[in-house]
Amino acid sequence: MSTAPAPPPPAFAHRYVVIEGPIGVGKTSLARRLAAQYGADLVLEQAEENPFLERFYRSPRTGAFPAQLYFLFQRARQMQQLRQSDLFSPLRVADFLLEKDRLFARVTLDDEEYALYEQVYERLAIDAPVPDLVVYLQAPADVLQERIARRGIRYEQAMEREYLERLVDAYTRFFHLYDAGPLLIVNAAEVDFIDNDAHFAQLEAEVSRPRRGRHYFNPFRG
Repeated sequence: MSTAPAPPPPAFAHRYVVIEGPIGVGKTSLARRLAAQYGADLVLEQAEENPFLERFYRSPRTGAFPAQLYFLFQRARQMQQLRQSDLFSPLRVADFLLEKDRLFARVTLDDEEYALYEQVYERLAIDAPVPDLVVYLQAPADVLQERIARRGIRYEQAMEREYLERLVDAYTRFFHLYDAGPLLIVNAAEVDFIDNDAHFAQLEAEVSRPRRGRHYFNPFRG
């Protein structure tokens, strides 16, 4: 008996979608679910590969600079690979925007370290593709702290609330000025896009439609 072919993935209005937001907001999990839903290539920042990250969380003052440089080189390499394979993938979903590297650098580095970081960044001359849509997930620091505790990654548990608050503020300022492409700002504080199918369906409907400019989405809870 022959087996009927699997149905094709749903149509999508974009070729390159980025999910962004502060640590703990759920961007990687959402990127994974969207990529699975649409049969897309998944581009992840792979923070677990950074050998300096645990040192940073233990001692931010001494660990920030090597951790930040590692991320910069890693992301630059990923953007180069993305450019080289641009013609061969109909759709990609990523969990990071290259520009957020500078955002983290400004939060974690002192002025002298940041000046050196900027020199390295400029010399790399990274030619990153511009996303067709950026989805920015917003949530306050107390929500992020709760989610970080719940997911239980050991070295993240020492993260200070003050650091999370500075990060949330930095993201807010960054996306207030972001105008490189379409932007969807999502209130992710009280919804679950991963385990709640109704919440995910709401967001999927918003993400899948063509966009221009800046838009806001406040999901219905239920």
